[in-house]
Amino acid sequence: MKKGKAVVVFSGGQDSTTCLFWAMERFEEVEAVTFNYNQRHQLEIDCAKDICKELGINHHILDMGLLNQLTSNALTRDTIDVKDGEEGELPSTFVDGRNLIFLTFAAIYAKQKGAKHIITGVCETDFSGYPDCRDMFIKSLDVTLNLAMDYPFVIHTPLMWLNKAETWKLAEDLNALEFVKNKTLTCYNGVIADGCGECPACHLRNKGYEDYLNMLEEGGSN
Repeated sequence: MKKGKAVVVFSGGQDSTTCLFWAMERFEEVEAVTFNYNQRHQLEIDCAKDICKELGINHHILDMGLLNQLTSNALTRDTIDVKDGEEGELPSTFVDGRNLIFLTFAAIYAKQKGAKHIITGVCETDFSGYPDCRDMFIKSLDVTLNLAMDYPFVIHTPLMWLNKAETWKLAEDLNALEFVKNKTLTCYNGVIADGCGECPACHLRNKGYEDYLNMLEEGGSN
């Protein structure tokens, strides 16, 4: 039985959309929060709006323009190229403090709405080395938010220990595979669905889908 109210940190990408379907299956009431930090593509916000409208999800866009002023990276500056990090370095797409800030503001919003559950698509398996996607960080922040606001938050991370192939399988299990494949935006160059095929986000997504299909094939041949 569905119970409680949840807020999903939502970008309109593969991971957060899969998490949105996951939340819809488990909670009686679900809202989505998208953050506008003047990121590389306005299309990301438009995509999030369209998905929420189609699924009938109450959607809120919060202004996080200050984050853009504070940090310089490939998602906040058009002059910086999107590229993987050299050995020992983070990718150029890493935004300092992004998940810390997003989850904190999502929690503030959730408390005002009487929601105790916050869902985010962070993952430590295919996380590109981002420190704010680690399970240790999420657990630490969960405790901090509870203490800071004296409120029983629970941060859910359905994808934490899944690789991209397993994330595609979760979408299939949620009867959302075609929706996620065709209507989400993961590409750093702003191309919906399969993307540009060239950027690091597309490589990760598309390889994960190929691995998922291979997994199905191997399962069928056993």
